[in-house]
Amino acid sequence: MKFSFYPKIFISGFFSLILSASHGQEVTTYTLSEMVNRAKEISPASLSVKTKKENRYWQYRLFRSNYNPQLRLNGTLPSYSQSFNSITQPDGSIEFLQVQQNLLDLELGLQQVIAPTGGVISVNSSTNRFDNFLSDGTDPQTQYSGVPVNVRLQQPIFAYNPFKWDKKIQPLIYEESKREFVQEMEMVSMQVTSLFFDYLLAQVNHDIATYNLANSQQIFEIEKKRYELGTAYEDALLQVELQVLQAQQDLAQAKMDLEGSTFGVNAFIGLSQYDEIRLISPTEIPQFDVDVNRAIELAFENRAEALGFVRQELEAEALIAQAKGERISMQLNASYGYNNAAFTFPEIYQNPNTQALVNLGLSVPILDWGRNKARVSQAQANQRLVEYTVEQERINFEQEIFTKVKNFIMMRERLGVTRVSDEVAQKRYDIALKRYQTGNVTITDLNIAQGEKDSNKRAYFSSLKDFWMAYYELRALTLYDFENNILLYTPDEE
Repeated sequence: MKFSFYPKIFISGFFSLILSASHGQEVTTYTLSEMVNRAKEISPASLSVKTKKENRYWQYRLFRSNYNPQLRLNGTLPSYSQSFNSITQPDGSIEFLQVQQNLLDLELGLQQVIAPTGGVISVNSSTNRFDNFLSDGTDPQTQYSGVPVNVRLQQPIFAYNPFKWDKKIQPLIYEESKREFVQEMEMVSMQVTSLFFDYLLAQVNHDIATYNLANSQQIFEIEKKRYELGTAYEDALLQVELQVLQAQQDLAQAKMDLEGSTFGVNAFIGLSQYDEIRLISPTEIPQFDVDVNRAIELAFENRAEALGFVRQELEAEALIAQAKGERISMQLNASYGYNNAAFTFPEIYQNPNTQALVNLGLSVPILDWGRNKARVSQAQANQRLVEYTVEQERINFEQEIFTKVKNFIMMRERLGVTRVSDEVAQKRYDIALKRYQTGNVTITDLNIAQGEKDSNKRAYFSSLKDFWMAYYELRALTLYDFENNILLYTPDEE
């Protein structure tokens, strides 16, 4: 179905605006789809959304790096000391001795997180060098020690495992962010659509005011001739004169509103406030059926909020696991490898000695006055609250989709009614104007017809705005393009 933008009576207003603008800068025309595409590409709002998406992508990459092997180099280069230190002697006395020494140590380690258990295993190699610059020659000035190879294990027992829970929750957060990006881009479409039609309505009001002023001036000339001929009274002439003055004021106000709308649109889509634009009303209304149950199903499949319900429940479970893990603190530390000491660096790696270490740290509260029980009970109560809240949010979410789909269907039906009303009101005014010119209709009846013409024209463009706002809102609510039957979001997209 195609709807006309301007009837014939607006052609004069259209060309008058084009001609007036031609004396300044070149006028650029935009359709709704062109302005939406431009806003999604370069508007400050879309760039903010894209930057937010990039930020969340790197946040996810940072999370994933926690599960990859990490090669680390640690050390002190150097640790130089020159001072007098107090040394306790065998007999208990203290002697102050001068110290001038340097210590260098380096450790290269490859470590890997054990996600299922929360432990960390690493393979390490380290070297130490000690220099005593005050050596009298009887003792070597330089000594070395090192660990050619060493395997270490740090394993918490009965503790909260953040790696396990993060592996469940963080991918959901990232998936939510990708869906939110598509939703927010559709919200940008809604924002620019609102600005588009605000400007378009200001443009229409300017055309209406231009046309009404021309007609009022023409009617005033007719009334003057009738008054001169004695067929019209002075009060009728004054009434028309007042209408001319009012039409001039309306045109001045319409010009101001148009300039204000121009600034808002230009700022949003990245144009200069001095750029001249002209908007073309959508002439084709997409025709497609929207099933409410299908829309609800798509919303639960695609929307970030639906995925957020699952994430919130997992986070509540994680808090319970964390509370339970804090009741007992126990950690197993074990290492096995080789170490050695020598006066030269190569000798460290010759016939090293076995190095082994195993210890189990334990911290168990014997009497905590119900602290652990309170902590676990609080986490369990929070989980129940999350479950009730999420259940209510699911109901509200479904209700919102139902309401918005019904609203979209109503907006499309209303658009058809207002379009016909606009055409009827315009036709009635044209007839009333001709009858007034022949003297068969009073000026009061003509003014009533003009008022109905203008109000129905504005109502049509207002309903046109409501329809397209509902159209893009439907896309944002379901992440689905019902017009072309395609998903707006690809789940596997990185």
